[in-house]
Amino acid sequence: MKFHVDIEASPAELRQLMGLPDLEGLQQRMLDDIQARIDQGLEGYDPLDLMQPYLKTSLAGMDLMQRLFAAGLDSSGRAGAKTEGSDH
Repeated sequence: MKFHVDIEASPAELRQLMGLPDLEGLQQRMLDDIQARIDQGLEGYDPLDLMQPYLKTSLAGMDLMQRLFAAGLDSSGRAGAKTEGSDH
């Protein structure tokens, strides 16, 4: 059985429907703080340093996903080899 449902909703409505928090205010405060630091020209301020925690996390997640895919492909290749070997 198949059925198709179309839902028209704004991002805010969808967030509310799924029970996700509205982070718009937090994001705006963070952007304002970053802009203030850039405007002040704080010595030693490096935008890349600000992004490092996020980059490390996302790169670690991508590495984990690659390992999981590789393990899945490796195990399916072995299963295929066993199946082929058992037929002969």
